[in-house]
Amino acid sequence: MAGSVMVPSVSIGLALCVLIFFALSLNPLEARGTFGRLAGKPPQRTASGGICASSVHIYGYKCEEHDVVTQDGYILNMQRIPEGRTGTGAGDGGKRQPVLIQHGILVDGMSWLLNPADQNLPLILADQGFEVWMGNTRGTRFSRRHKYLDPSQRAFWNWSWDELVSYDLPAMFDHIHGLTGQKIHYLGHSLGTLIGFASFSEKGLVDKVRSAAMLSPVAYLSHMTTVIGNIAAKSFLAEATSILGWAEFNPKSGLVGGFIKAICLKAGIDCYDLLSVITGKNCCLNASTIDLFLANEPQSTSTKNMIHLAQTVRDKELRKYNYGSSDRNIKQYGQAIPPAYNISAIPHDLPLFFSYGGLDSLADVKDVEFLLDQFKYHDIDKINVQFVKDYAHADFIMGVTAKDVVYNQVATFFKRQA
Repeated sequence: MAGSVMVPSVSIGLALCVLIFFALSLNPLEARGTFGRLAGKPPQRTASGGICASSVHIYGYKCEEHDVVTQDGYILNMQRIPEGRTGTGAGDGGKRQPVLIQHGILVDGMSWLLNPADQNLPLILADQGFEVWMGNTRGTRFSRRHKYLDPSQRAFWNWSWDELVSYDLPAMFDHIHGLTGQKIHYLGHSLGTLIGFASFSEKGLVDKVRSAAMLSPVAYLSHMTTVIGNIAAKSFLAEATSILGWAEFNPKSGLVGGFIKAICLKAGIDCYDLLSVITGKNCCLNASTIDLFLANEPQSTSTKNMIHLAQTVRDKELRKYNYGSSDRNIKQYGQAIPPAYNISAIPHDLPLFFSYGGLDSLADVKDVEFLLDQFKYHDIDKINVQFVKDYAHADFIMGVTAKDVVYNQVATFFKRQA
């Protein structure tokens, strides 16, 4: 039953059928993908040879590729940047504190490395004395491997972000902790924050985490202002692709691209620059960075993962995946309603740094404020909150001003937790 999906109601299902017909009647989006405008642009740097070779070594930094196997058999790719470009600045005793940087939905670790070296968060942290690790969750281009499953099989894609919480993060933490013997600073963006909150709330990694920095924190999504995201969730787009047999949710595919185009037309949205439509009006991205982003992203995820995120939008709660009926949920969880993730159960003495933007369409200000309210009993000297009025969702990973506005503050926060 683990492969079942939540089935829409009859009334929603009728509307869904119309949307499916409309989507399939459209020509697929251009080969450039659904996120932008690469026509006429010169070839862009891609990570075909690995993230270290394409995006770290070129700036004069050491970088290692690591493979990590999860308990359920997925083989995850990680990158380790052991030191800064000059090899100095390791801090007391020369032992660098490890930092794990975790990307968001539909991207991979390269999304942190699209600007010049002095503007990229992993390299900035390495130069400031940290041992930097980047994670790549299952399904992204370098983590499309399994001990005995193949991405062409539906079973390979039978997971949601629950499995990122239960398997991917623990495997990454165990690997880093085993090699360094140290507690780990965690930094997440978007979905990376969600799986961090959920994992820490279940106490599984708290003995290995030193502190956590959450950029564009996502946990509650009931107020997100991205029109296309709301329509996609409420029209059961992910469920539709599952019903049609697509276990892999690939935004570059003809079917998913057709759905997105149909939603844009239905909502009267100009989706030529879909990045801004989804994330909000980013203040501080330059054109070359956007073009490099579009040459490498978006990445695939599972349709089940998108369904789970849509459930979070529709149900306005943070719960495990809903299998669509009491019987199925009882079989999976022993109860009719999926268990909730209790964010307030995160240890009150865990040092936390939050940074969120006033123009973010995904991590809406109201939702972040509700999230912060879950920490009202947190030790007051262990929580730091930064509000950046002009920032939207992508500014936190690609903004040309992010080093001065956010990243230096993150580094200072981490150093205080030594």
